[in-house]
Amino acid sequence: MLVFPDPSSQAVASPGLIGVRLRDTVNNPHMDVLWNHDYKAGMNGIPFVKMHGLGNDFVVFDGRRDPAVLDLDDAIAARIADRKTGVGCDQLIVIEPARDDLADAFMRIRNNDGGEVQACGNATRCVANIVMGELGRKDVIIETVVGLLDANGLADGRVTVDMGQVKLDWRDIPLSDAVDTNHIPLSLGPLSDAVGVNVGNPHGVFFVDDAESIDIEKFGPVLEHHEMFPERANIEVCSIIDENKIRMRVWERGVGVTRACGTGACAAGVAAARRGLTGRKVEVILDGGPLTIEWLPDDHVLMTGPVATSFSGFLHASLLGNH
Repeated sequence: MLVFPDPSSQAVASPGLIGVRLRDTVNNPHMDVLWNHDYKAGMNGIPFVKMHGLGNDFVVFDGRRDPAVLDLDDAIAARIADRKTGVGCDQLIVIEPARDDLADAFMRIRNNDGGEVQACGNATRCVANIVMGELGRKDVIIETVVGLLDANGLADGRVTVDMGQVKLDWRDIPLSDAVDTNHIPLSLGPLSDAVGVNVGNPHGVFFVDDAESIDIEKFGPVLEHHEMFPERANIEVCSIIDENKIRMRVWERGVGVTRACGTGACAAGVAAARRGLTGRKVEVILDGGPLTIEWLPDDHVLMTGPVATSFSGFLHASLLGNH
């Protein structure tokens, strides 16, 4: 289960965070009363951990110990994910009891807009890291709505996840028309000739000379909702650095621009190899840093990257609609 620091201690330390009790630094007695009131209310709330993979950030709940989070709907999830009035995140993650006997835990994923999605590579690494810590093992199986994902912890602290077999048929991405997924007839401004890949979710990958020059905030949302993608799509803009390295920027479906997207990096690696632009093992450089992607001969894709914990806390009841 998720382990949380004792908030009554003088200082709380966790990876990526050093916190000090607020009432030790506040001299105003009215502020002290306010802090104690809110603190006690928070202690009656639901615990969470804020984590990220290369800046792609998550609010992680443990539904195994707090069944209330198993019933979150789209609207509540979106309130929690709101960066101004909630906790704030790209995706909201709930760890649930495994359904499959082979799995160690089930992971449910909701995007920033509250909608449930099938896959998230960076979140899978984070959840795998939690479960490995619980079990004292370096290998775990994380169950998702699209299947079982094997994860392994490396000596340097990074985590490798087998994201499963990629799907390349137009029906599986899915696309609205029966087209060659290596050359989708889709164009908008400087972007054209996309590659379609499904890594548990749909992706449209565009190759350009300079990914930095593309206004992805302008073109991303239009392409996400293009009629070619009946389930919408994540949009990646990539430029080839060399045969082993790709620069990628991403517009995530239901989220927007993010610093990293694990499934997007997998899609970019597969798309580049399909086009003969790179080999089958590459380093994908995202805004938040690098991921190592390897497309195996059996069409499984391995993704390797770091995980980090930012802080932990308690969700106030008002975000759940309770007062």
